Amino acid sequence: MDIRPLAATALLLLSTATAWTQERETPNVAVNGFGTFGVVYSSENEADFVRDMFAAEGAGHSDRWSPKVDSIAGLQVTASLTPRISGIVQGVVEQSYDGAYKPALEWAYLAFEPVPDLHLRAGRILLPTFMTSEYRKVGYATPWLRPPQEVYRLVPVTNVDGVAARYVFRINDFTNTLHATFGLTDAKMPVIDETGSRDTMVTESRDGVTLSNTLERGAAALFASFTSARLTMEDFNPFFDAFRQFGPEGEAIADRYDVDGKRVDIYSIGARYDTGDWFLMGEWARLDSETFILNSRGWYITGGYRYRSVTPYLTIARTRIRSSTSHPGVSQPGSEELDAALNEILGGQPQQRSISVGLRWDFALNTALTLQYDYMDLDDESAGVLVNPQPGFRRGGNVSLFSAALDFVF
Repeated sequence: MDIRPLAATALLLLSTATAWTQERETPNVAVNGFGTFGVVYSSENEADFVRDMFAAEGAGHSDRWSPKVDSIAGLQVTASLTPRISGIVQGVVEQSYDGAYKPALEWAYLAFEPVPDLHLRAGRILLPTFMTSEYRKVGYATPWLRPPQEVYRLVPVTNVDGVAARYVFRINDFTNTLHATFGLTDAKMPVIDETGSRDTMVTESRDGVTLSNTLERGAAALFASFTSARLTMEDFNPFFDAFRQFGPEGEAIADRYDVDGKRVDIYSIGARYDTGDWFLMGEWARLDSETFILNSRGWYITGGYRYRSVTPYLTIARTRIRSSTSHPGVSQPGSEELDAALNEILGGQPQQRSISVGLRWDFALNTALTLQYDYMDLDDESAGVLVNPQPGFRRGGNVSLFSAALDFVF
């Protein structure tokens, strides 16, 4: 069943219900916003550092000093229509797949609370894959200048069109939140060749199921989630169809690596301890895929100390592939170019470790300035999380990033 119209339906119902309640002078409507104005410098000028794989340009080759990596603006309208029914619409303006800044609908859903602590949602809803998913794009609410890509790049999608249920229950001093979602999403990704020509590739996710659970007690919190979805990237079909022309051997390679309705599973666990004066948190994520995306693992640990309005912090992170990044090739003449192209794709999966040092200054109400230095050590023959490599780019080595961001909420 195609449930994409749910987002449009949620918007229509929200506007209609708000107008209905306004006539009776009973609505409770709140408007909030957030934003980040950032700039990033990269020491690598033959490739780009971007916030996620949906962005076309970043720091490095496109711009040595790039404002496009972290800058974003968002506005959220929350309407409490009745004691049990509410609606939320959140829009963001950030860099799109073509390099331009465009508005996008992040959330648009109706929420119903049939009984206390049970919340049902329908429309464009949050995808709760990671510990900070709910405020992932709100720089002011996160402990870093940007989420560690070693983990968060595994699932760059932040919402789905579908339905969700959240149930909160309490036992003594413990609070447990169970979250389940079902939905689909389409995402456009940039494709840039060595000549600079741009194209667009669409990634389709269907039958996506996410289960997440957060257990909290005082300053401590434990998080776990599981996501499974069928992934399709039709732009690669002609490439793998070419392998199939080589008979059973080529068909076996195509069936192993193509992305045509294949299941992708993501597991994530995390923990956080925040006393107010200091905090320590970390996450580990695992992606299993019988496609050219391969099987990935990533983790990070972050710690920081708040001294008045200043918070220094440190993050160490790692991501790597847990399956072969090359294939033996077809043992038939004429397949050399295909074999080389597939090995280039497999070898392009990110593998790196990084150390990040940052300093946050909350110099005004609901406003903070954050400075961050990242040292990325790329694995041999890997481009790490860098994109848009140029002919002169050499895999491996290391990259330094210098970032500054002004975050605010209202």
